[in-house]
Amino acid sequence: MQFGINTLDDIDVKDKTVLCRIDINQPVDKKANALRDTTRIEACIPTLRELSEKGAKLVLLAHQGSDIEYKNFWTTWPHAKVLSACLGKEVAFIDDVCGPAAREAIRALGSGEILLLDNVRFVSEEQTLFETKLLLSHEEQAKTLLVRKLAPLADLYVCDAFAAAHRDQPSLCGFEQVLPSAMGRLFEKEFCVISSLMEKPERPCVFVLGGAKIADAFLMMTTALKGGTADQVLSGGLVGEVLLWADGKDIGEGARAFIRKEGYEKLVDTAKELLAACRGKIVMPEDFAVVENGGRVEYRPDLIPEGAVVLDIGSVTAAKYQSVIRSAKTVFVNGPMGVFEEAPTELGTKMVWDALGDTAAYTVIGGGDSITAAKKYGKTKDIGYICTGGGALIRFLTGEELPVVRALRHGSRIKHTS
Repeated sequence: MQFGINTLDDIDVKDKTVLCRIDINQPVDKKANALRDTTRIEACIPTLRELSEKGAKLVLLAHQGSDIEYKNFWTTWPHAKVLSACLGKEVAFIDDVCGPAAREAIRALGSGEILLLDNVRFVSEEQTLFETKLLLSHEEQAKTLLVRKLAPLADLYVCDAFAAAHRDQPSLCGFEQVLPSAMGRLFEKEFCVISSLMEKPERPCVFVLGGAKIADAFLMMTTALKGGTADQVLSGGLVGEVLLWADGKDIGEGARAFIRKEGYEKLVDTAKELLAACRGKIVMPEDFAVVENGGRVEYRPDLIPEGAVVLDIGSVTAAKYQSVIRSAKTVFVNGPMGVFEEAPTELGTKMVWDALGDTAAYTVIGGGDSITAAKKYGKTKDIGYICTGGGALIRFLTGEELPVVRALRHGSRIKHTS
């Protein structure tokens, strides 16, 4: 047991049906129905191999796609093929989550066999709107459809999804209320490494926040800055745009329209409060890049053409961020600076990742897109620690107890039979 949570050493899984929540959410090439990266899948393989080899009847629950927009959801069918290849044994797949077909397939599992269910976010209970609007307690989550249908078929629950440990959803926090529980090897490793880093990070400690999941970013920024975890925050992506808007800067109607369309205008008030309290610690972009006639063009925020969509930080900003990163002692990164997948809009992310690769600071990156960028620019060997979690990593660094950690501690107190 570690941190009050059972590990795989504390449970007997032979011939037991084990529900295992993993995070294998990866960038997907939807046209080819294939994964563009397999980092998170590779990271959870030790847990799955150990459970299978010990004779568990293993049922995998996972999500694919953020629910910023429903169109981002995708089936986990491609993941089953990659899991099979990594494990060297078949991982069966069923395009059902908790319906009759899924339950029948679970009952039919033999010892050592593995079944991957379809995307849990196809169930409404697993969506962010459900999580943030209903605010169900963990006891109430245990009464949701997903848990009521699957828990009676299982003997044990294992969570190896550290990357999703900041989420408060039934597949992550509900099963621990009714089933003996443990954390997997990946969860255990991430928890131990990040806990050690938290004890005394060398300063200055810099956070680099970008990407598209900006609701989490602002929550993290507020707690990290006010709590003293971060000495400075470098903002990119939509985070930088919202901060500039809150600061009264003209970012162009195209950028404002995009922020409204994504439902993030409400964060402008949050950003205003943050700037009022911590302005000296927040660095905002000085220039941005847009695409015109297929090429990259950079503008100061107040000169961005009407209707243009901001897709990257500019080179002046990127150079400034490089300087800050190279003079830091600890750097935590969550999210790219822009649309790094496309050549005209990758410069900002590339320059920042170049600095991460050659700084003397201890660097930690988290989140799927951050890891993909590190691979693209050949920086994986130069990063101090690569964490599968993005939001979970930064939330954890604030000192806040993550919902899944609290749930696992509860589930670890439920007795299981050997």
